[in-house]
Amino acid sequence: MIFRKTISLTLAILFTIVLKSSVVAQSPGHPHLISEQITAGYFPLVNETGSSPVWLSENEWPGVRLAVGSFLKDIQAVTGKTAVLAASPKSKRLVIVGTLGKNPVIDKMVKNGQLNVNGVAGKWESYVIQVVNRPFAGVDQALVIAGSDKRGTIFGVYDLSAQIGVSPWYWWADVPPAHKKSIYVNPLKHTDGSPAVKYRGIFINDEAPAFSGWAREKFGGINHLVYEKMFELILRLKGNYLWPAMWGSAFNDDDKQNPVLADEYGVVMGTSHHEPMDRAQQEWKKYGKGEWNYENNKEVLQSFWRQGIENMGTKETVVTIGMRGDGDKPMTEGSNIALLENIVKDQRNIIGEVLKKSPESVPQMWALYKEVQDYYDKGMRVPDDVTLLLCDDNWGNIRKLPSLTAKPRKGGYGIYYHFDYVGGPRNYKWLNTNTISKTWEQMHLAYAYNARQIWVVNVGDLKPMEYPISFFLDYAWNPEKWSASTLGNYAQQWAAQQFGSKYASKIADMLTRYTRYNARCKPELLNQNTYSLSNYDEFGQVVSDYNNLLAEAEQINTVIGSEYKDAYFELVLHPIQACANLNEMYFEAAKNKFYAQSGNSTATDQAAANVKKLFDHDQEISDYYNTRLANGKWNHMMDQTHIGYVSWFDPKTNKMPELFKAGAGLDSLHKSTDAPSGLNLQAGAGKNGFIAIEAEHYSRALPSGNVTWIVIPDFGNTMSGVTPWPVTAPRLTPGGTSPHLEYDVNLTDTGKVAITCFISPTLDFKNGDGLYYAVSIDDEQPQKVNITTKVDGRDWAETVSNNIRKLTTMHHISHAGKHTIKYWMVDPAVVLERVVLNTGGLQPSYLGPPDSGKRTDR
Repeated sequence: MIFRKTISLTLAILFTIVLKSSVVAQSPGHPHLISEQITAGYFPLVNETGSSPVWLSENEWPGVRLAVGSFLKDIQAVTGKTAVLAASPKSKRLVIVGTLGKNPVIDKMVKNGQLNVNGVAGKWESYVIQVVNRPFAGVDQALVIAGSDKRGTIFGVYDLSAQIGVSPWYWWADVPPAHKKSIYVNPLKHTDGSPAVKYRGIFINDEAPAFSGWAREKFGGINHLVYEKMFELILRLKGNYLWPAMWGSAFNDDDKQNPVLADEYGVVMGTSHHEPMDRAQQEWKKYGKGEWNYENNKEVLQSFWRQGIENMGTKETVVTIGMRGDGDKPMTEGSNIALLENIVKDQRNIIGEVLKKSPESVPQMWALYKEVQDYYDKGMRVPDDVTLLLCDDNWGNIRKLPSLTAKPRKGGYGIYYHFDYVGGPRNYKWLNTNTISKTWEQMHLAYAYNARQIWVVNVGDLKPMEYPISFFLDYAWNPEKWSASTLGNYAQQWAAQQFGSKYASKIADMLTRYTRYNARCKPELLNQNTYSLSNYDEFGQVVSDYNNLLAEAEQINTVIGSEYKDAYFELVLHPIQACANLNEMYFEAAKNKFYAQSGNSTATDQAAANVKKLFDHDQEISDYYNTRLANGKWNHMMDQTHIGYVSWFDPKTNKMPELFKAGAGLDSLHKSTDAPSGLNLQAGAGKNGFIAIEAEHYSRALPSGNVTWIVIPDFGNTMSGVTPWPVTAPRLTPGGTSPHLEYDVNLTDTGKVAITCFISPTLDFKNGDGLYYAVSIDDEQPQKVNITTKVDGRDWAETVSNNIRKLTTMHHISHAGKHTIKYWMVDPAVVLERVVLNTGGLQPSYLGPPDSGKRTDR
């Protein structure tokens, strides 16, 4: 970029990056099963003589056959050697793939004790990969991939694909295969257990203009050609569930091959929260007659829904039941619980009549989205076999979770989560603004409170959300595998899977930083007034942080292998480049206004020129993504407008910020002197009128009983979060020896002080009287503070827009000297990010003043 200082990385810094000759490509959290060297006992999948053939039983599932077809292509992509499907199980060395009960050769090995399927047989979506020596006459060694069911086998196949060097994102993010001359597979039994969450998937939504424009140009529409690639991606990521695109699309009606192929591939289909009985909203627009109103149009709606279940037939589906207003709106004002319960009853009767089976045997879900949760809270109930799909607030904060003491439901509970949203207080659709630390914190809550039946996440256009999608589905498979302290390991292993190990550590750091920077203020909410121009040099520091990150990303781009260039731009460089440019554009707009107010015409004009050039550069970045990246493969994926929002919905086109001329009679602009640098914690309040402390910089973290404290790294707006552990702990009365954090400070005067705690915007998921923490100084009585807001209220809108809740208490200091701020646990799941003590010198800013003890990467 032309307006930042070029920050070069020295060769010394580059050499600190971990260098390894081998390419790490297995999925994050998995052990290495592959060697490129001849190793005793290892199975030669590919060696100098060629590739071992793969054998399938004739009556194997179609989805397994499709996965094996992909696996054969993967072997060739990695090694350049042709892999074939054997006509019979006769070869010295053989790969045998099959589902228990579908493959007689595998079943015989199990019966003879040659293949151990303990912990796999009878489980949901489980598999084993194991080498068996001399399984039967004519075969010296077999590599067996055996699944408990069709998806278990499919996941075993794709696990091995990842191990040999093919990323799940090989097509969707242009990640090249890791080239190997030979592949030898560890002979020991390998399995990844069964998934913790039964149905794990994504929702393509808000897909115009980007995804829809791309699909129309490249595939002629959002049709089975697109969905085949999506099915494969989901399965390679060990997901199994999809809500299809629905803005102007009808999955089951637009292309009759869509549902057929979904079932063949092995992907469980569903429909969104407001599209009941496996019928899309667009189908009602096309075929419906009369009102979308059950009281006035019952017979027509029943016929419409009946056709949906007839079309579905035996294809694997989780049926959405219930009813919202047409177009994802609330029901009419007069809707009542009795009516809605009757709707569900009638829908289940239709399911039973059409499928000629008990509706209890057909997976169903009822989404408690927005006002529907109010119906539930007021007493509406559905049958016990129906999954209650609980939801977040559309901004990544879960609204409700089941009680730990609630009677278990046969259908269990699920979560509908968001990485993308169209609605208030602002759309956010353009780029990934989701940190895996926030996703981990909220989805851990869901898991801990037993919402484990369905996890589905709104991913918008899919394309910009590759990293958080991977984490969401990996975490859904095994939440026990990833703790707060290992999130950095996940980032590094994911980076290694896409780009090899040479620069994985550095790339992981960039992924972590760019997502945290983007999360603190989503690009659609950002403007020239977001950050303070003069207080603490906040705006300048934010831009500097982005530009330092961009310099590092550009440097890696100069040295990374040419085969990685497209993938690196899509997954790393583009979001950094685009958001660094955007923040600098608004910074220049803020300076333009400031200099105009000051009467400095030269500086005013220069800032205005800079804004124009940066605005144009934003379009250049999008144009490169659309037309030049990967030879134009992703054209239209960056068509989403993102500059010039004035309300919740996006403008038709990007609009440059308003520019000013010197002496134009602007309203007075608040000005203050820059905050002094080199702040000292012990003298901070006396010298500057405040002390700011990052939550993890506590003096002491004091546990009590079974409750401890953990740090969630790279969480929130500035550094990290600290929260009580476990999240299932009961509410405690603060004081005495109850769990608390202590922050030692030195105050040079007496009188009133204000303590502001910066709290993550967690909601009252227990549906009680709120979530509380308490704060005190020294031995005073702790003051309890409720952190929660009412969803869709003004406080909530401000909180989610700012990605923080700032709550202030007042305290009296009776003597100068050393004091201790005590932050007390009251409720679990409250995450503290910062503590700021103000004695009168605190100036307004978005992120708050820099840490008084040490300069932190903000």
